[in-house]
Order: sequence, then structure tokens, then C-alpha cells
Amino acid sequence: MKAVVSTKYGPPDVLELTEVEQPLPLDNQVLVKVHAASVNYGNLVLLRGEPFLARFAFGLFKPKFSIPGGDIAGVVEAVGKDVKQFKPGDEVFGDLSGVGWGSFAEYSCVPEKALALKPANLSFEEAASVPMAGVTALQALRDKGKIQSDQKVLIHGASGGVGTFAVQIAKSFGAEVTGVCSTRNVEILQSLGADHVIDYKKEKFTENKQRYDLILGVNGGQPLSAYRQSLTPNGIFVHVGGSGAQMFQAITQGAWISKTSGQKFGSFLQRANQDDLVYMKELIEAGKVKPIIDRQYKLSEVREAFRYFEQGHTQGKVVITV
Repeated sequence: MKAVVSTKYGPPDVLELTEVEQPLPLDNQVLVKVHAASVNYGNLVLLRGEPFLARFAFGLFKPKFSIPGGDIAGVVEAVGKDVKQFKPGDEVFGDLSGVGWGSFAEYSCVPEKALALKPANLSFEEAASVPMAGVTALQALRDKGKIQSDQKVLIHGASGGVGTFAVQIAKSFGAEVTGVCSTRNVEILQSLGADHVIDYKKEKFTENKQRYDLILGVNGGQPLSAYRQSLTPNGIFVHVGGSGAQMFQAITQGAWISKTSGQKFGSFLQRANQDDLVYMKELIEAGKVKPIIDRQYKLSEVREAFRYFEQGHTQGKVVITV
């Protein structure tokens, strides 16, 4: 089968499209014929081996997982003898980041716990854009941010993959949502149901004197002091993604703020979870959440996909068709 392989850390040029042996499912695995995958921040970490601490999980000197790709959408080809939830022909989607990656290929063997039935109202490309970014937004808001109905919620970095899902998920919880984005993304956020949109090229969110119960800072972008002054006295700030320096600041300085005030600051890393995949499926099928796709690339164009994603200006998700 064809697969994208990475044998060393580095820029997108290290990715090679090559022929590898098609895998066979173990007893608890599902063989998926991959129709689509997508690019996330975690893929960049696996590609470049940065921040360096990530190498203790991904391989110290070279990638432990030679075929990258976390998000997956496709059709079940075969199942191991212990698989109970799926059968050949099922359309599925899922997150492979916790089970060895491997979706940038024509076939992938996946533990059944990493999959759920694909939302019936989505294409494979749309479904592949959901798992990592959608579940990240859900867990950051619900589990780390303790979101409640009628709260005022600010999503900073609202037009990217995680941000577009976060706006919609926060609305599904009954929150009053403000999204921060650049001028070209204002209409997208309005179409997703944001109650207020701040164009950071024209206005700083700290200047409107509004206080928020929950702020989601996607990929950093502002010092903690800016977020702090825009929080209510008992508000919560959740940092998602961004550089290693931003994460370190959120963890260390955030811990001090959390101990010395009523405000809570913390950094968040998504954990793949089948129940949350099903939750996202139900939100999507209920019409409360829809994925936004910026660009689609073929598997043979994966280098170009990563180069575009690295620029940091995507509107929603970048998808790989297989």
C-alpha cells in the first residue's frame, strides 16, 4: 500500500510517499481503508520533534511512529476476532494519536476503542477533520474549563481547527461566546454562531473592559497578564497548544496565579476518548456543530499540506484525501 513515512525529525521535506506492507489486524483491531485524514498541531510536534520534551513520547532521536497522521475516516475492511463494536462495511472515524498514529496511508490497523461510527451527515473528508480538534475543544471547555450555561466565554484563536469547534461547542452548552480572529475570518465566526466577534487587527480584546468567566487561549498569542485582566475574579483560563515556552508559562506562572487568587490558569493536552468521539458525532448529527475545511490535499501532496498548515493562518482544518 501507499503510505507517507517519516524516518527522521525535520521540516515537511522529510516526509516520503512510498510503498509499505499492508498491515493485518490483531485480535482487538479493525482494518480501515482510509478515505481521509487531517493535519493538527500534534502532527507538527511528531514531524519536527519539537518541543524537545515530546521526544520522550515520540522517540528521542528519530520518530518512533514512522507513519504519521492522527485523524482518520474510512471504511472497515476486516476485524479481529475480539472486535465487538464494528463489522466490515461500517463507516468510521477516529483518533490514532494515542494508539500509534498511522492514518497517512491507504490502510491502517486501529484498536476499536479509537473509533466511532462516522456522523451520517458528513463526508469522509469532513469527518476526518473532527476527532483531534473537536475533542480537544470539547475537553478543554467541559473538563478543564468547567463551562456552564449563560457564562461569558472568550475563544482567542477562534478561526483555526480547535477554535472553530470551540465556538460551536461553547454555544451548544448555552454560553455567550466571543471569538477573536483576524479580519478575513470575521464572517466565518458569525456563521458559526458567535455572539460577538473581535477583529484583533482593529481592536484588542482587553480594551472592551468585558470580563469573561472562561477564556480558551488556542495556540497562545497573548501574555498571561492580558488574559488575566479579562477574566472575572473566579474565572478560568485554559491554554491549548502553542509553543513549548507558552505552555511552560501557562503551567508555571499559571500555577502561581491559581494558588494566589480566585482565578484558575492551566494548560491542556487532549486525550483520545471514544465516548467523546460519540459525543461529537451526536452534536454533529443534531446540527449543533459543523466542521470547517480550509483546504484539501492529496496524499501525494502531504508536504504542501504541512507547509501551508505551518503558516498558522488556516480557516478551520486542512484535510488529506487518500
